[in-house]
Amino acid sequence: MKILVFAVNEKDLPEAVGAASTLGGEVYVAGSGIPGNIMSEIAKGAKKAFIIKADTPEQIAQGLGKVYDSVNPDLTITVTAKNVRDAVSRLAAKKNVPFAVDALSFTVEDSKLTIERGILSGRAVAKISLPLPGIISLPPRKFKPATIGDQAVEVEEITVDGESSVKVVERKPKEKGGVNLEEAEIIVSVGRGFKSKEDLKLAFELAELLGAQIGCSRPIAADLQWLSEEHWVGLSGKKVAPKVYLAIGISGAPQHLAGIIDAKIVVAVNKDKSAPIFKNADYGVVADLYKFVPVLMEKIKVKKNA
Repeated sequence: MKILVFAVNEKDLPEAVGAASTLGGEVYVAGSGIPGNIMSEIAKGAKKAFIIKADTPEQIAQGLGKVYDSVNPDLTITVTAKNVRDAVSRLAAKKNVPFAVDALSFTVEDSKLTIERGILSGRAVAKISLPLPGIISLPPRKFKPATIGDQAVEVEEITVDGESSVKVVERKPKEKGGVNLEEAEIIVSVGRGFKSKEDLKLAFELAELLGAQIGCSRPIAADLQWLSEEHWVGLSGKKVAPKVYLAIGISGAPQHLAGIIDAKIVVAVNKDKSAPIFKNADYGVVADLYKFVPVLMEKIKVKKNA
């Protein structure tokens, strides 16, 4: 069995390699935007590694198509990330193979791929069988990073011919302190329980004390536009997996709950004891956030100074 692993950054690639290592067989590793020395380390033990020199999803798909034709894999594994879905969807259409998104688990038996994935905003799990060859994407941080072995691997660079319909005119590094909810270990998230945009300073002060990132529910970003969409957590926003998710003034609509299903601990603060968020929280505080948050911050300050 031949397995092709693909990712567009050095953070996701080891997870995809780890998932592939559970199946055995020949593993080939491909990446875009990953330096050669890092690729050589991640792809140890693989049959071969490829670095795709491309910028846009269109070009990445072209380069990945070259790798696909060279390897002719039975299964292609990737991790869902920006540009990946677009690029891999193009590849699946061109090669006429099935593409299953966000597989929570997968098995291969008798030339058939079986996956489990969340449906109904994460409230149920569907089991789906697909013929091979096929492609699956994995949610970030669902599989343990691993290498195939410790043998050195040959790394080949793949260039893309022709121009893309999209031209990259400038690259700017992300500003320090920018929002990165996917990597956050602690998230303080705000909802409609806050009466005004100015009142969000309470949450920002709490987040600073905790070393946390700020998230929000859909209305705060989409309707009121008090925060940018980078902060939006939910089915249509970002899916997060922090160690602690503190939901303040969030009722707990299914759309929001789908984005926090992988959080290790959920703490909810809401003055409405019937709020749905409490049924999905590990700890719940029925209280007015304007009274509770200042007290919580004082307790944290005392603890830090002790």
